[in-house]
Formats: sequence, structure tokens, C-alpha cells
Amino acid sequence: MNAVSANRLELIQIADAVAREKSIDKSLVIAAMEDALARAARSRYGHETNIKAEINPKTGETRLWRLLEVVEEIENDSAEITIKEASRRNPEASVGDFMSEPLPPIDFGRVAAMAAKQVITQKVREAERDRQYADYKDRVGEIVNGIVKRVEYGHVIVDLGKAEAIIRRDQQLPREPYRNGDRVRAYIMEVRSEPRGPQIFLSRSHPQFMAKLFEQEVPEVYDGVIEIKAVARDPGSRAKIGVMSNDNSIDPVGACVGMRGSRVQAVVNELAGEKIDIVPWSPDSATFVVNALAPAEVSKVVLDEDSERIEVVVPDEQLSLAIGRRGQNVRLASQLTGFEIDIMTEIEESAKRQDEFRLRTDLFMIGLDVDDMMAGLLVSEGFTSIEEIAFVALEELMDIDGIDEEVGAELQARGRDFLEEETKKLDARRKELGVDDALVEMEGLDLKMIVALGENEIKTIEDLAGCATDDLNGWTERVDGEKTHYDGFLEPFKIIAEDVESLIMRARVAAGWVTEEELAAAEAEDESEEEATTEERV
Repeated sequence: MNAVSANRLELIQIADAVAREKSIDKSLVIAAMEDALARAARSRYGHETNIKAEINPKTGETRLWRLLEVVEEIENDSAEITIKEASRRNPEASVGDFMSEPLPPIDFGRVAAMAAKQVITQKVREAERDRQYADYKDRVGEIVNGIVKRVEYGHVIVDLGKAEAIIRRDQQLPREPYRNGDRVRAYIMEVRSEPRGPQIFLSRSHPQFMAKLFEQEVPEVYDGVIEIKAVARDPGSRAKIGVMSNDNSIDPVGACVGMRGSRVQAVVNELAGEKIDIVPWSPDSATFVVNALAPAEVSKVVLDEDSERIEVVVPDEQLSLAIGRRGQNVRLASQLTGFEIDIMTEIEESAKRQDEFRLRTDLFMIGLDVDDMMAGLLVSEGFTSIEEIAFVALEELMDIDGIDEEVGAELQARGRDFLEEETKKLDARRKELGVDDALVEMEGLDLKMIVALGENEIKTIEDLAGCATDDLNGWTERVDGEKTHYDGFLEPFKIIAEDVESLIMRARVAAGWVTEEELAAAEAEDESEEEATTEERV
């Protein structure tokens, strides 16, 4: 009797020890043991038998029952009982109920004990994985400390204490050595639940890792007095970080640099010497771009917010500084601001403006049948197309010296005649290419675009619906370290990516590939994702 009590007590002690070691609930360990007992008992009484095991969590006493389903007619006498027999035992029994019969305790053989051990191990491992996932799934965006456990094929396995994580090769700092036992600090980038257990992915190259390091080193950032608005990194080499202060009395750049550079140096040391430019953020895009290109000096900025492009003019001697080694400075500035930055010298900018002036002058001379002096006058006044002249208010033309009401009206009449003739030619070309009339009715397309599509074999709504954004707007690939650009069918028309995406989706609706409801739902989902990205982006 004492031996039995000792065994029962030992069972509870084992459950306690396993629960503490694996940091899981004791009830989960008890449930795993009960499942193991039930499986072992089925090996004794037959695998078709439905057996339930129960372990008292206080005393360790084990009990076994056989469950029998109440049925009209028995097909499996190991797991079923007739309603007639069940009613004799319990008058309230009905078909579909389960009745239990106590079973005597059994002595486990060696095979049954091994099987029970395997079941318990598996169940405990599953519970441990669930606990790890629950512990880390809400910690994405935090910095954690761990110890390097091993390095496999360049990927670093990190022991976090209660779980293992991985720093993949592409998320490490270049040329940073990792040895077993090294302490490492990293950013939790993603936590995924997979059949083999939770996968915790860490990063030391993520822009947010730098932002979190500044949050730890700069109290004003932690308190929210200073905001980190944007981060761009070339991991292990150089980075730019845009900061702003919510308190006019605090200099955001100075606070992040610290006394004699102590704060920024702490971040630099953690990032293996990565040079960091701290840039004052500005709500004015042009100002922010100028700040981001520091230390280069900028003499002129031309901003196109619709296409998110910006032309930056620098003095000739500042060109190499603005571009940086292998284009690093302008690339990081572009990532930081979200604008595609075109850098040119003052000489190049002057030549470009002269070329544009000449092209527009030639256009007006041909389209309006005027001499070069009148054409040049119109270009100088800011007109860029014949459409502007043809449909602008007559008073605006009359405000130009040398143009009275009669001359202005004649210019507009010639412009409209030219456009009408161009429209006829384009429509004839469109029909010659075999482009469907339905494409002409698509919102967002003019005849010039339609002809360009037709010349590239996009002739029906279905053809347009099958296009990708890159097909129409072009794309850039990096091959052997060199960027190669591929032109899109509509690239000369400088349509922004969002409008191209909208055009393709409208074509898919018109083609019957998606419904208006599905399109609206997708747009709502994109908006929510964009809002979430904006909140996460710093």
C-alpha cells in the first residue's frame, strides 16, 4: 500500500517538475499523462475500445473507464451498447448517450510504458510550443537579448532563454562574426506558428532595430518628446534617421547625438561601426529632401508630388558628395524621404531647360502655325502644351504683352483645329491597330495612350485587365550590380503607379474578372494596411 502511495506521489512530482522545467501549466502535463494512460490501456483491452483515464491532481490516484455509446443496433461490441441494455442500467439513457464502465488498474509492460512516455513527450512538446508562440506573438517590434547557440549555413540560432530564434543571413550585419556563446541583441521581426513549432525571426539589419536602439539610448525619444519619423539603412555601412521635436526648446539632432556624441556612439558601437546621419525632419517635402542629402549643398529643388519624384540641382563641385560612394548618399536620402531623387549639376539643369524650351517652341510653331518669337513668348509665360492654350480662359492670354483679344482668339482657334486633326489621326491609327471601342471608353485613357497600348498588342479590355503595373509603368532590375530599366507601355505619359493600378482594376471589373464589391473590399484592405505601415514606419 505504501509503495502504491509512493508511486502516486511520484507521478504528481514528475508532473510538477516537467511543468516547471518547460514553463507550462501543470494541468497540461496531467492531461498528457491521462492520454498516455488511455492509449496504453487500449493496447491491453483492444484499440477499438473507447477508454478514458483520469489522474487526481492532488493524490495521483489513477482511474480507468470504458465508454460505450448507446445505439439501436450494435456494430462494434467493444465501444457500443444497445438501448435495451443501457435502459436496464439507467432508465434515462437514450440513443447517442455514452455510458461508462470502470476498469481495473493495469500493470504497464515495457512496450506500453515506452509508448506512454512517447505520448507524454509529444504532448508536452506541443504545449511548450504553444506557450512559446503565445509568449512572443505580441512582442514583434521589441528588442531582445540572447546567446548564440549555433550557426547553421550562415543562419544564427539564438537562445532567448524560453525559446529559440533565428537571425537569417540576410538579416545580419555584413562581416559581423558570430561564435557560440556570444551575447547578441536583435529586433523581433516576425513570429510564425508552424507545424514544427513557433518560428521567431530576428533582425539586426531592419531599420526599426536602429529606431529602437535610439529609443533605449535617448530618454527624449522614449518619452515621446522627440519622434523618429523615418529611418533608412545600408546595414553595417551607413544610415540616415529623420527626427523631429514636439518641444521647441529641445533640439532633436543634438538630443540624439548626446554629450560629445555619447548617445549616437552607443548605437554606432552596437551596429558594428555603422555611420549614422541624424537629419532634422520637416513637413515640407522639399526641405526634408535637402536636409537628407547633407552634407551636400543643394542650390535648387523641383518637386513633383504626384509622381513622388524630385529634381535636385547642386553645384558642379558638390555632385560626387550628393551622390555619395556608389550612390549611397542619394539612395539613402531617397529611402528616407520616400521620393525618387534625380540629381543634376547646374550646367546639366541649364542644358535640360534649354532643350525643353526648344522642344516646346517647336511644338507651338507647328501646332499653332506661329513664328519662333511668338512660340518662345508662350513658352516663357509657362505654357507647356497646345491643350493649355486652346482651352485656357482668353483673359489669361490677353494678359501677355503683345497678345490682344483678336490674337488670343486666333491662337485658341488654331490650337483647337490642331487638336481636332490630331484626334482624327489618332483614332484612325487606333482603328488600324484593331483596338476595341470599349477601350476608348475607359476612364483614365486618352487616344495617345490607347494607340501606345495598341502598338504593344493591348487591344481589348481583357488585354488591359491581364496587365501588371510594371507592364504599363516600367520596372528596374539589378543585374550583376548594375541597374537596368525596362520601359512600360505608358511610361512616356508619366502616370503615377496608383492611377495605373486603378486603371487595371477598373478593366478587370469591366471584363467581369472581379466585382465592384470585391474591388471595394480590396481597396479598403489596402488602405488599412497602408495605415498600419505608416504607423510602423519611422
